Order: sequence, then structure tokens, then C-alpha cells
Amino acid sequence: MTEGAGAALPLALTMGDPAGIGGEITLKAWRKRSSLPRPFFVIDDPERLTELSERLGWKVPLSPICAPRDTAEAFTDSLPVIPLTLSEPSVAGSLNPAHAAAVRDSIEQAVAFVQQGQAAAVITNPIHKQALYQSGFDFPGHTEFLAHLAGIETPPVMMLASDVLRVVPVTIHVGLTEAVRQLTAEKIIEAAAITHQALHRDFGIEAPRLAVAGLNPHAGEGGAMGSEEATIIAPAIAALRDQGITVTGPVPPDTLFTEAARRTYDAAICMYHDQALIPIKTLDFEGAVNVTLGLPFIRTSPDHGTGLDIAGRGTASETSLLAALRLAAAMADARQQVR
Repeated sequence: MTEGAGAALPLALTMGDPAGIGGEITLKAWRKRSSLPRPFFVIDDPERLTELSERLGWKVPLSPICAPRDTAEAFTDSLPVIPLTLSEPSVAGSLNPAHAAAVRDSIEQAVAFVQQGQAAAVITNPIHKQALYQSGFDFPGHTEFLAHLAGIETPPVMMLASDVLRVVPVTIHVGLTEAVRQLTAEKIIEAAAITHQALHRDFGIEAPRLAVAGLNPHAGEGGAMGSEEATIIAPAIAALRDQGITVTGPVPPDTLFTEAARRTYDAAICMYHDQALIPIKTLDFEGAVNVTLGLPFIRTSPDHGTGLDIAGRGTASETSLLAALRLAAAMADARQQVR
């Protein structure tokens, strides 16, 4: 850790699905703790983590702790763990709905610690929605559950962020036809306004610059390739400018992500999922971090799934988790400066 990190609030890391790679990338991240600006603790089953570390030959020492305030003292020599207990042993790569209660409890505890001022941010290991659905989990995913715990009604905004690019999709996990149907000026305005606020508050950017992508090839080519730029996107951009936000567009999507173009904005507002995620995953697959904007607390996550096909082998990369931990710490520092 960097000098002075022990005095800062720790980061709260959730367990993720026990069948996935969350446990092993957590152990790997702790082994690279000297590169982290703040200590973290994980809310997990200590027996599961001990068995996993010994089986992989890492033998990471664990320190069960009673509260986040004990993290800094333990972190130098051991991985601090707020203990919870799995109802059944976990098997790498094999989903078990019986684990859903512990997965949910880990998330709820992490959020509670941040809300109580005991932790600086929530970092979530990947969950598997299928296993949660089978246990009666009635939220579409992590983001909606976090919004519920935060008590907010406005849907949060998903950002994928790395050192080379930040992108925000206006529509997310829907098919392309449905994404076009759902696209409205109001949704673009809401996503862009939340992004603008977050860039200032959480990324320390004094005067954020946004670029808004077109939907169609060549941004519609003056209506020859689609009317959405004129009827939906341009009016949204005008409204954002009226709010004092610096924004350009609609920008043709095929040129928006070139190196020269990326120097002209701080975040790109994209119209659908793949328009945002293909460029950032191409440019920085392991370094990209999933950030939830619009929550009253900071939440980041590795930009990958549970990795059931490689779970338990010790081969999963911890790079994205380390990036998520570093970004959460930087956001917490930036938010503190704004206050």
C-alpha cells in the first residue's frame, strides 16, 4: 500500500458466486497488495478461502475480523475476512442455488458498511444470475439490487472505464431491435447528466467533456441512413447544452473511438450495449472496470463474469479486480476532495 493508506477507510469486497473465480482472484489481489492504494476486506466464508488457497498452493493467511476498522492492522500480513458461512461446500464450476443466500448477504453487508461510513466503496466479485434466480432473487442483476439497497428509483447508469477510454451505454442488456425501440431523448439526457456529475465528483474532472455517438452508420448521413440522429439524439444534445454541459455529437460511431477522437472527450455516451463495450474491450480488455453511476455510494466491479469454465484452476487473471480496487480508491479520494 502507498504511504498513509492505513488511515483511510478500507474497501469492501463481496464474495461473488462461490462456484466462480471470485475467490481465487481475491486471493491473487491480496498477494499484490503492495500495488493497492487502500486495504480491502472480503465478506466470504473463511473455510472456503482457506481450502482454495491451500489447494492452489498459495497458502494465503486469513484474518477473520469483526468490523472493517480492523482491516488496516491485519492487511499487511493476512487477508481480512468478515466471516459468513456457506450452507453447503462449494465446488468450482458447479452452480448451487443453496449458496444464493450467502451471495446476497455478502452484497448487503458490503453496502451497509459503506452506508454506515465504515468502508469507502463496494467492489463486487461476479455473480451468476441463474443461480440467484433459482433461489427467488427477483432483481435483473447486480445493479438493480444495489439500487434497491440504496433506496433509489432512478435507474443507475453503467460505465465501463479504463485508462484509455470511458463509455456509457444508454440501453444495456436488450436485443438490438429492442434497444432502438427503447432509445429516447430523455434516456440520453439522463445517462449523460449522471455521467457528467460523476466525472466531476468521482473522477476529479473539473469541466467534463462528453461525446454522444450516433446510432446509424455515418450518424444517419443527413437522414439517408436513419432518422434517429435528427429526431432523438440531436434534441438530447441540445438539451444537455442548455444545462451547461460540454457535449459534441452525434458523432459517427466508426470514428468516435480512434486515438485522436478519444483525446477530445472524457466519456462517450453510446446508444446500445455493444457500441460501448466492443471498443473498450478491444482497447483494454483486462484493464476495464464496471462502474455504477448514480448510486449514493461508490461501486466498481471487474468487467468479466464468473468464469465457471476455468474456476478452481488458479489461472484466472486478477488484473480487472485490481483495476476495480484502484479505481474505487481513486473515486473515494476524488469524492472526498469535492466535499
